[in-house]
Amino acid sequence: MTDSWLEVMQQALTLLITFDADLWAIISVSFSVSLAALLITIVPCIAAGFLLAYARFPGRWLLSNLIYTMQTIPTVVIGLLVYLLLSHQGAWGDLRWLFTQKGMILGQILICAPILIAMSQAAFTSLDRRAWETARTLGANALSAIFMLLKELRVAILVAVVAAFSRILTEVGCSMMVGGNIAHHTRNIPTAIALETSKGDFAQAIALGMVLLFLSLIFTFSLGMLRGSTEPRSQ
Repeated sequence: MTDSWLEVMQQALTLLITFDADLWAIISVSFSVSLAALLITIVPCIAAGFLLAYARFPGRWLLSNLIYTMQTIPTVVIGLLVYLLLSHQGAWGDLRWLFTQKGMILGQILICAPILIAMSQAAFTSLDRRAWETARTLGANALSAIFMLLKELRVAILVAVVAAFSRILTEVGCSMMVGGNIAHHTRNIPTAIALETSKGDFAQAIALGMVLLFLSLIFTFSLGMLRGSTEPRSQ
């Protein structure tokens, strides 16, 4: 048994090192879809987090709680909602996005948006409101004052971005339902791992798992170094 697993691990490494076309097509789809969803979402969601933290308007408490609730919704439920919207009988059926990367991006936007908004709101709330008021009093325009706050909160904001990206990069339910797991088109890392494991083809599943593990290590060490660089040094 030990030898067989060693052989599987060697096969997985070989797939990565030799740039197997099928394997890297899966990786390409996964990263292109998730990065697109993140880039579309990041600016408006951070802005929404800022407004929820500092603005005062009717329904603010209800909206905040709704966003926090949306973080707990299983991705397969979001996938079902998007599927119904994009199906032929759905409200957005004319877009013909079902079983396409655009449909997957839409689903991942709905998954990562609540995370980005909630974590951004928490970050802005943790900062003394007087920092914003002082900047405005000294003549800084709204955009300059926001950039000043973002500079102070860069670690917390980056943690929010990494958390949102990790969530959509590793989710299975929504991608499977909306994308359809079509080879070379909508098959991403999580759906491929699920498929190959069910088929007993562990080499490709392990290789894809290695990619996610390596990415997780990069994120962890990068955030650790960033936190260390922002901490005050002891005299």
